[in-house]
Amino acid sequence: MIDHSTLITYILIVLGFVFIPGPATLLTMARAASSGAKVGIATGAGIAAGDVIHTSMAIVGLSAIIATSALLFSIVKYAGAAFLIYLGIRAMLDKAPIELNGGAPTISAGRAFREAVLTEVLNPKTALFFLAFLPQFVRPEHGATALQLAVLGIVFVLLGLLSTVVFAVGAGRLGNFLRCHPAVVKWQGKVVGTIYCAVGVRLALHER
Repeated sequence: MIDHSTLITYILIVLGFVFIPGPATLLTMARAASSGAKVGIATGAGIAAGDVIHTSMAIVGLSAIIATSALLFSIVKYAGAAFLIYLGIRAMLDKAPIELNGGAPTISAGRAFREAVLTEVLNPKTALFFLAFLPQFVRPEHGATALQLAVLGIVFVLLGLLSTVVFAVGAGRLGNFLRCHPAVVKWQGKVVGTIYCAVGVRLALHER
């Protein structure tokens, strides 16, 4: 089982990810702002369901790699580190404006959920993120790697769902704030980028 210090570190890093506005948060806010908090929460739930699928896929592949091959583990580790650093640099350089689609037509909660699941499952960056992020917190000497990956994935999904629900409920007020303060968008990209780069470096330095 995962030791407490590793789990606490993981939770703190994940909280940094999920409570700084990113694509999933902005999609949830856009739906909530245009169609109400219920639709926003359904969108967040759909994103969480998509992340469960990505977690399951990561467990199947990563548990075997970590358990059987030091070479493959090193390949995954360094590829994951490079990908996270790439995401970090992109986030720091990205100047795309936030659009909350305030004038978008309303949709049902069920449709919002289905579209969010499909969007998240078909996002290759999300799949690569899970493959890159989860292994660095796994310690083979602490027990079954599949169980550790499952716990890490579930924690990520639950914290992500919590953040999207919070943003969905406060979407109207927060959306207006972000539209009136574009500097927030600029700095959140730099903060997210710094976190990605730091985690990427940590992953590259992590020993099997």
